[in-house]
Amino acid sequence: MAAAHDLALGMSGKDASAAPTAQRPASGLADGESALRPTLLGCGAILLWAALAPLAVLKGPLPPFETTALSFAIGTLLIGLSAVARGRAHLLVPTWGSLLLGVYGLFCFHALYFAALALAPPAEAHLLNNLWSLLIVLFSALLPGHRLSGRHVAAALIGFAAAIVLVWTRLGAGAPAGGNAPLGFLLALGCAVVWSTYSVGSRLLAPVATESLGAATLATALLAAVASAAFETPAMPAEPAQWMALLLLGLGPVGGAFLLWDIGMKRGHIETLGVLSYAGPVLSTLLLVITGLSPASPQLWIAVAMMTAAGVMATR
Repeated sequence: MAAAHDLALGMSGKDASAAPTAQRPASGLADGESALRPTLLGCGAILLWAALAPLAVLKGPLPPFETTALSFAIGTLLIGLSAVARGRAHLLVPTWGSLLLGVYGLFCFHALYFAALALAPPAEAHLLNNLWSLLIVLFSALLPGHRLSGRHVAAALIGFAAAIVLVWTRLGAGAPAGGNAPLGFLLALGCAVVWSTYSVGSRLLAPVATESLGAATLATALLAAVASAAFETPAMPAEPAQWMALLLLGLGPVGGAFLLWDIGMKRGHIETLGVLSYAGPVLSTLLLVITGLSPASPQLWIAVAMMTAAGVMATR
């Protein structure tokens, strides 16, 4: 799974904010408002990200920044059309803060991720990147009205252990030719810091409508296109099935998932979502096995059991 997922983009409907200009408590939840629905929507993003690895395989050998540019362009179109269809086009306009945070989270994460994979062994780099789930749990304690739960920390550590089990046989496989592994590890750790701080920071912008994320996805698509033109040899899908996989990549793991994740981070249970994020790689591997793109292994079933235990502990 790690090799397939390393080709992927890295990694997060209806906005629960009915009145984006209204003042809310720092927690992002209105008085008496349940966090269950936005938490479930955030889980939807994790499920969509689970399809990342299979779609990355099926889309063919497109360069990573070109894939980012095309899929984020599709995701931007989805966000825009959804907002227009629901009469919320005026909410597409971001604040400067939400735009800068979005570009920081979406583009910087992918740029660091691809650079890390070019320098360090993919399994180790991907494992360090997966620390973002644990960091979300830890950083959430810094938010107003939040406190660190030992139960969530323990569950997050079990989830990270499941991620280790999942890539255990690939550890020490060697860095890419000409790579600089220590720098690659540092960049992979940077990925985790960027995505976790972006996710937790979204809570502070809870009053800003999720539709405004479209501006950040558009900026990410444009920046990725510039990076692709500078560093990559362009290539296009050769078969209709590859185009379909790229389309689904933009609609699901990129467009739809980031919308759902934004809602979950702004209005759901951040700590629970941080723990459950470790289910993404496990579910992704299961999908690869189910679709025949990867063989099953004992490590997979051990990781499934550990992630199930972590999920029960986090949601109990």
